[in-house]
Amino acid sequence: MTRLELLYKIKDRRLKAGITVDNLSKISNVGAKTIMRFFTGADVKLSTVERLTKTLGLDLAGNEIVDIKTLKEQRAEKKAFETILLVQDNMSLEKQGLEQKKLKSF
Repeated sequence: MTRLELLYKIKDRRLKAGITVDNLSKISNVGAKTIMRFFTGADVKLSTVERLTKTLGLDLAGNEIVDIKTLKEQRAEKKAFETILLVQDNMSLEKQGLEQKKLKSF
């Protein structure tokens, strides 16, 4: 497989998974500018390509390791977990705020 073929496979996979460049950047820990450079055909590190393929459920040859349905389910599960953590953090902050109000009233 040529470099260009792999690039197209990765781009196609990203689109099929419904992942934006910004989201891909966040979940792969690769800068958005680096991803955009990659998609325009510029040279990037092999480790960058590896992170992108792994994040999208592909191997370095562009072969599917994780099917799209499973990939979407994993992303949804991770988003749900992150949302739960945010809610818990907010609840904790609200509780602290209420406790501080009680202390000030004394």
